[in-house]
Amino acid sequence: MSIEDLTASWQSLNQDIITCRACPRLVSWREQVAREKRRAYRDFDYWGRPVPGFGDHRARLLVIGLAPGAHGANRTGRVFTGDGSGDFLYEALYEAGFASQPTSRHRDDGMVLTDAFITAVGRCAPPANRPTADELNTCRPYLAREFQLMPQIEVIVTLGQLAFDGCRRMLGELGYKFPRLKFGHALHYPPTMTHPALPHLLTCYHPSRQNTNTGRLTQAMLNDVFKQARALLS
Repeated sequence: MSIEDLTASWQSLNQDIITCRACPRLVSWREQVAREKRRAYRDFDYWGRPVPGFGDHRARLLVIGLAPGAHGANRTGRVFTGDGSGDFLYEALYEAGFASQPTSRHRDDGMVLTDAFITAVGRCAPPANRPTADELNTCRPYLAREFQLMPQIEVIVTLGQLAFDGCRRMLGELGYKFPRLKFGHALHYPPTMTHPALPHLLTCYHPSRQNTNTGRLTQAMLNDVFKQARALLS
């Protein structure tokens, strides 16, 4: 595919994501949150739409999360930006040399990812941070299209059980057959354990407030996962 065709494909994909209204419950919730706002952000112009992936289209590292936060990516329009989960994630990416700065506050803050691309299995902020199985099934083709536009991916990091499950299902729907895999923190599934044509798969707890506030996931634990990703790429 030529550079021009690749650019056009990304533009078309992102436009399809941003304008999607396939799930009525999610459309209603994301727009309600954008209208009512959180008091701390009452002067902020909320994004209130599905959130596309962000990063380097030539990346060898693909990071997959769950879905936008109601007052994070649903507010800022950039994945893992403007909330506590993003603070943990971008700090780890910065320490591993993938991000230009350790914090991600808004779309115009100068953040640049090098050799990394961040996306999610769900593109709309869900009520109570819980998308339904049907909503994730509806959204998963967007993840597949991103994956197919990045054949150079060598390592995938999944953040949380639902991201891990969504990634497995996406790969299965693309025709890759591999053994049943379990989820846990800092597990590594090399191509020899999955499929010779697939990237390395790393699992990680999601950097949600529930996990980071309780110590189930610490900054050091998250940093170690991305240091391992960097080592695999090296």
